[in-house]
Amino acid sequence: MGYESLLKVRKGAVDIVDVPEFGFVAVTGTGEPGGAEFTEAVQALYSVSYGAHFRLKKLTGEAPRVMPLEGLWWVDDPAQQDIVAAVARGEVTMADSDRGSWRWQALIMQPDPVDAELIAAATAEAASKKDLPGLARLGYIRWAEGRCAQLLHIGPYAAEAPSIAALHEAIAEAGYRPHGRHHEIYLGDPRRSAPEKLRTIIRHPVEPL
Repeated sequence: MGYESLLKVRKGAVDIVDVPEFGFVAVTGTGEPGGAEFTEAVQALYSVSYGAHFRLKKLTGEAPRVMPLEGLWWVDDPAQQDIVAAVARGEVTMADSDRGSWRWQALIMQPDPVDAELIAAATAEAASKKDLPGLARLGYIRWAEGRCAQLLHIGPYAAEAPSIAALHEAIAEAGYRPHGRHHEIYLGDPRRSAPEKLRTIIRHPVEPL
């Protein structure tokens, strides 16, 4: 399945999809979204992604578009894990959790023919032009997420709890259980879109019960 097709999520429906291996640039860190560490990671990811895009276009005359920002989110503390489980059951919201303890991996998918060599060149170029602390933690990875359930959330990020609960309810009804990490794909730009119009794909890997 092509990556673009995985981003065409039907409003109001939960889809079961199989996500094959793709390349990504990724930065892993700790803390709340919008915090300094996460902001530095996003700046580095976009700088390298656009650098690779323009480098490829210069070499070949064409290049695929830069893909949207994505985030994997999890917590390590058992008490915080209990809160996340309660969010999935629709009992609380993420506002009840300790945002400073959130763990994350921010990613941007890199379409073929972008590869590790091109990303390394774009990273070196970005480092020569700007002071971007996130570059030190940026790497190129290959990742196959496998079978997942996903839905489209429309609205503010802070109002995702009902959508998360609906996703997990649909996972159980389909005879699966979640495993792995909560995954979000940010189709909207919060700098340019009203909060109520933001579009976010919420995805979670699943396995049979």
